[in-house]
Amino acid sequence: QVQLAESGGGLVQAGGSLRVACVATGTIYSSDIMGWFRQGPGKEREFVAAINWRLGKTWYTDSVKGRFRISRDNAENAVYLQMNNLKLEDTAVYYCALSKSIYIDYRPSSYEYWGQGTQVTVSS
Repeated sequence: QVQLAESGGGLVQAGGSLRVACVATGTIYSSDIMGWFRQGPGKEREFVAAINWRLGKTWYTDSVKGRFRISRDNAENAVYLQMNNLKLEDTAVYYCALSKSIYIDYRPSSYEYWGQGTQVTVSS
């Protein structure tokens, strides 16, 4: 069993930066994939970024490429999402999630464990 807890959300002006963190309790295996999703007001939950736990290979949705960076700290069982040049449309609840699949999948249904989410609000 794995539990995920996000932190670091908040209010930031457009163009600013924010880093959200997710700490996992329980065992994360080398083949697992940790991901970040977000859900904006009135929108469906969408994939943002993911990272392979052992290799560190990363994936991003097109809208955040070049602005967001996902990283992990294996020793701390933590994954981070550094968000730069934030835009109004980045406003959402950001969720950390864990997939036991060795293959990347962008669908929320492929992730077995979820955190409670952290609110990120970008203001003009």
